[in-house]
Amino acid sequence: MDANDGFRALDRHECLRLMAGVQVGRIVYTRQALPAVLPVNFRLDHDGAVLVRTSASSELVSAVDGAVVAFEADEVDAATHSGWSVVVTGPAALVTDPAEHARLLMTGPRSWVPAPREAFVRIEPELVTGRALVGGRTLYGVRLPS
Repeated sequence: MDANDGFRALDRHECLRLMAGVQVGRIVYTRQALPAVLPVNFRLDHDGAVLVRTSASSELVSAVDGAVVAFEADEVDAATHSGWSVVVTGPAALVTDPAEHARLLMTGPRSWVPAPREAFVRIEPELVTGRALVGGRTLYGVRLPS
C-alpha cells in the first residue's frame, strides 16, 4: 500500500482483534464453479479460527466442507470515511468430533435462524490480511474534501 493512499496494513494480531468485535461477515466459496458470497454471523474460536453455525442440511455445508474459502469481515464509518476490512483464507471443514461439537454448542456462535439440526463450519486462518482506511481521502498526506 502506498504511504499516501489513506490505507494502513494490519498485522495478523490486529486483524483477529478487530474481527472479534463484529458479529457478521461474508463467506466466499465456489458454488457450481462460480464464486458465491453469503453473509453469515460468526465468532472467532480461541485459536483464531472462524466459526459459522448453520443448518446441517444447508447448501453451504456441502459446498465448503473440505474446500478452501475466504471469509471477510469489516466495519465502516461513512461519516468519517474510515474503517477496516479483514480477509481470512483457509480450509473449511464441518466439525464432526462429538466433543468439539458439544463445546461449540456452549461457546460457539448462536444461529440467527435456528434449524432442527445445526452444524458448525470451522475455517482455519492460514492467511490473514487486512487494511484500515484512516482519515478518509488524502493526496500526498493532505485531506481532500468529500
